[in-house]
Amino acid sequence: MSAHGIHHVTAFASDTARTIDFYTRVLGLRLVKKTVNFDDPGTYHLYFGDEAGNPGTILTFFPIAQAAPGRVGIGQVSETAFRVPRSAIGDWTHRLVSLNVAHEAPVSVFGETVLRFRDPDGMPLALVGVEGAEAEPAWAAEGIAPETAIRGFHGVTLLLRGAEATAAILTDALGFEEAAREGSQIRLSSGAGLGGFVTLRAVGDFLPGRQGAGSVHHIAFRAADDAVQAAMTERLSDRHGLSVTEQRDRQYFRSVYFREPGGVLFEIATDAPGFAIDEPAAELGTGLKLPPFLEPHRDRIEAVLPKVA
Repeated sequence: MSAHGIHHVTAFASDTARTIDFYTRVLGLRLVKKTVNFDDPGTYHLYFGDEAGNPGTILTFFPIAQAAPGRVGIGQVSETAFRVPRSAIGDWTHRLVSLNVAHEAPVSVFGETVLRFRDPDGMPLALVGVEGAEAEPAWAAEGIAPETAIRGFHGVTLLLRGAEATAAILTDALGFEEAAREGSQIRLSSGAGLGGFVTLRAVGDFLPGRQGAGSVHHIAFRAADDAVQAAMTERLSDRHGLSVTEQRDRQYFRSVYFREPGGVLFEIATDAPGFAIDEPAAELGTGLKLPPFLEPHRDRIEAVLPKVA
């Protein structure tokens, strides 16, 4: 599998317990890490993914109680899509109906069947039926058959005023190349099986996005290791004049951040060390994990966090 592609997507939510319920029970993802926002330890940082939380499967949330709703607009992710076997779209439609999850009728996009719906905060999501995905490993939660389960990300769609400058960043520095065009949409592919697509939707003048519950905070792209990340950072700086942050240790990966020309916050995250660094693989997501610099403050942090199972 290519080392390029989406590493994770991070969004805002308004209710911790409801978010855990929706993404684990309804969509069947695994809660692989329960930690806090390292920059705001009074807020959870929840990670959902496959069994091991592999890059390309990880959707994370900062749940902020009673957060105002976000608004999708220019400079934001307008859709986060998961890949499922093509034959599973009918089963997923039935599941969304049975669980009273509002959804749209399936449509064809770039020759693939897409089932669109929203999470409880209104975050736009989709399931994309992919031929051959049934042969890929999957985390099968209760009530969801392995042959139906989500495999990981298919990709994201960015809503932009213009696509050219963003496309240049993705193709020159982040390992993508143009794969197809359909109407106002440009699809870029990294060749990865998981998180391999970014679709750019250029709409000209439109309302700017507003961050809040149900909106994406940033997209992280994969770097195999520190050296690859450094090379990507150098290219962004030297060839595109972008300001990139210093590397930050996020315990489960190491990250740098920058704002791409279209206004979306991008991150480059290393594949290593992964989520089993501080708890056994079989117990991922069961306890509140804190980085060493916050561990001395555990009692105070736990006192202000909402109680969840």
